Amino acid sequence: MRIHILDDWFNTLQTLPSFSRLDGHDVTIWSDHTEDPAILHERLADAECLVLFRERTPVTEALLAGLPNLKLISQRGVYPHVDVEACTRHKVLLASNTGSTGHSVAAAELTWALLLVSARQITTQNESLKAGHWQMGVGQTIAGRTLGLYGYGRIGKAVARYAEAFGVKVVWWGSEDGRARAIADGQTVANSRAEFFANSDFVSLHLRLTAISRGIITAEDLGMMKPTASLINTSRAGLIAEGALLDALNAGRPGRAGIDVFEKEPLTDPDDPLVHHPGVTATPHIGYVTEDELDMQFADIYDQINAFVAGEPIHLVNKLP
Repeated sequence: MRIHILDDWFNTLQTLPSFSRLDGHDVTIWSDHTEDPAILHERLADAECLVLFRERTPVTEALLAGLPNLKLISQRGVYPHVDVEACTRHKVLLASNTGSTGHSVAAAELTWALLLVSARQITTQNESLKAGHWQMGVGQTIAGRTLGLYGYGRIGKAVARYAEAFGVKVVWWGSEDGRARAIADGQTVANSRAEFFANSDFVSLHLRLTAISRGIITAEDLGMMKPTASLINTSRAGLIAEGALLDALNAGRPGRAGIDVFEKEPLTDPDDPLVHHPGVTATPHIGYVTEDELDMQFADIYDQINAFVAGEPIHLVNKLP
């Protein structure tokens, strides 16, 4: 099968053990990013299968219209960047494993790293030292403080285990169903949404971005947080109302943030005000970007391709008439 892989920015995939699952296929890897349909049409003209690197390239009607040989799109996880109805119209199957077991260890680890960096002012302390100064402020001990986890899922539960090891109290919030599951598991759930945001020293978001969850964290929610609190987001920027986080930080509630996700990605504006806010530690969506995580995820993606070739496709999102 003629396979094109998009957005492997560091040419990592072919160095991982899972890449051997594509032996026997004709594979082309693109390491630069473009969303220009004309360029993509030229590059992908012979593609029978398109492998997506998470949500880096949107799959639109305009893109699909210029790819007459395409039969399969293989990716992993949720797919808000893919026009599924357009795929069906163009007789392209979308395969995406959204029900995998386990959790993203890499994302959970980065969440905890950003929490620690925010609490101990590691980034700004480092900048102060490099500038020839000594200590620039006083950080926070996290033991005994309260971590609010929004979203009762696998990554949130992993972060909760880290919190337990560090002596941090955990309180949960989320959907009605999520709160019910947390209570059934013997977890502590806030008495109200307002209490959750007002009493937490750290709030970390662990939700999938859907039509329902988009903008679920409002300016009012952020405004209830303590001036000494931190907001951590390694999930999706769209969970927070557009522009609300920067406004909240400028207003001093919360006082700090650790963020790995942005409203527009890739973010390449060197003057972006959120990135340069003195209370923000920002990373360029690296929550899942480790060799171990990518090897695990792309093994699933390649298995979907081989299952399609064998005539027994798996993890199909759509069906063709």
